[in-house]
Amino acid sequence: MTRKRLSAVKDRIEGAVNDRGQVGIGTLIVFIAMVLVAAIAAGVLINTAGFLQTKSEQTGQESSAQVSNRVQVVSAFGEVSNNEVTDISLTVMRGSGSDDINLSAATIEWIGPNTAQTLTHDMDDDDDATDNPNIFEVTKIKDPDGSDPVLNTQDDRLEIKMHVDQIASENLDEGEEVKLKLTTQYGAVTLYRANVPQSLSQESAVTV
Repeated sequence: MTRKRLSAVKDRIEGAVNDRGQVGIGTLIVFIAMVLVAAIAAGVLINTAGFLQTKSEQTGQESSAQVSNRVQVVSAFGEVSNNEVTDISLTVMRGSGSDDINLSAATIEWIGPNTAQTLTHDMDDDDDATDNPNIFEVTKIKDPDGSDPVLNTQDDRLEIKMHVDQIASENLDEGEEVKLKLTTQYGAVTLYRANVPQSLSQESAVTV
C-alpha cells in the first residue's frame, strides 16, 4: 500500500472519529437540556401544587369558620309599653364547636316593617343611642369569668338589646315582624325572626 493510500485511509478514519465525536457531544447537550427542562417543570409543578394546597386549606378553614363560629339564640323577648314593643332583647350563647365570639365585632342587620338598618355594638354601653341610633347593647346574664362582650365558654349567656324606636323611629305594633341577621367576626351568620304577638293588651313583656 502506497503512502498516498495510507494517508487517505488515515484521513477517513480520523474524519469518522470526529463525526462520531460531534454527534455524541450533540446528543449529550440535547440530553442535558431535556433534563434541565424536566427539572424546571417539576419545580414549577411542585410549587404550584404547594400553593394550591395552602390556598385550599385556607379556604377550607374560612368556610369551616363561617359555618361553625356562630351564635345561638336561646330566647328572645320584647318590652311592651302602650301596646307597642319598644325594645327587643336576644339571649345568646356560643354555638356548639365554636371558637370565642366577640360580640363587639359583630353586626346585626335589622329588617323591619318600615326600615332596614345595620347595627353595630355600642362601645360606650351608656344606654343612650341618641347620637348613634344604629347600635345594639350587650350585657351579661351569665358570665363567670367576666369576659363579656366575648362568648368564650359554652356556659356564657349574654343579652343583645335593641331599642326599636331609635332604630326604626317608631315602635312595633301587634302582629309585626322583624328579621335579624347576626354576623360574627368570622362571617358566620345567625338568622332570627322576631314576631310580635297579635295582642299586647295588659302585657309588659312578651316572647318574640
